[in-house]
Amino acid sequence: MTTTFQPRPQSRPEPARIDGVVTYDAITVTPESPHIGAEIGGVDLTQPLSDRQVEQLRAAFTQYQVIFFRDQHISFDDQIRLANYFGTLGEHAGKATISKPTENPAVRKFHYDENSQLISGENFHSDQSCAPIPPLGTILYNHTVPPNGGGDTQFSNMYAAYDALSPRMKVYLEGLTATHDGTRVFGPGTPVAVHPVVIRHPESGRKALYVNTDFTAHINDLPRLEADRLLAFLIDHCVNPQWTVRFRWHAHSIAFWDNRCVQHQAIWDYWPNVRSGFRVQIEGTAAPVAG
Repeated sequence: MTTTFQPRPQSRPEPARIDGVVTYDAITVTPESPHIGAEIGGVDLTQPLSDRQVEQLRAAFTQYQVIFFRDQHISFDDQIRLANYFGTLGEHAGKATISKPTENPAVRKFHYDENSQLISGENFHSDQSCAPIPPLGTILYNHTVPPNGGGDTQFSNMYAAYDALSPRMKVYLEGLTATHDGTRVFGPGTPVAVHPVVIRHPESGRKALYVNTDFTAHINDLPRLEADRLLAFLIDHCVNPQWTVRFRWHAHSIAFWDNRCVQHQAIWDYWPNVRSGFRVQIEGTAAPVAG
């Protein structure tokens, strides 16, 4: 397959706003829960989008943190075109582990069936937070799903997790950093990086917690026992059901999440049935900045 990398639009008109609130007229946006997630309609991702559709998609992505699409029979080129509206395609770590390569180096295959011994992402996590510059976002397209349900993905809002902390805890976390170790998941040769425990999103300007089960090895700057107890509390706090949404996959659905303010978890309750699809990743542009 020959892949055409579509450039992002040169002109970027602002989304329509009324009293500071985005109004969507080129796409439809249906919230999935009070705190996170929205389903997008009125777009055909097998075709290039208009500048106005792209800008409203970008606004919805920032506002809702994870956006979903249904009934999109997309190709690799279509998936890559969608990603390129938001940034530069990146590479996945741990290529020899669970996901598999395709004929396109930018696209990874995520396929699980009766022969699978494990799946990717069973713990809540932010993709590759172990990287010095973690990915901006991830787009997963599943063309095949279990026949009787199952295989859902949960998403958790790290803005809401931060906002729910007590004022004293927020002060205590200021200036703390944590070590994110990729070898915990992917083995030797993967990155280790230090990031703030509380980060500020570069587009929304909101503060978010930035620790997770898979990659965060320990909090720095504190005695080890205190750091371990604090990390355990924060990890539990991050996945409180009050600020999560559970996405039920249908065939030819897409989930597109913002790794800078979202954690996600894949639920493996469908063995020996098949869930199969493809994933692309969008590079980040800067290391996380302390909130």
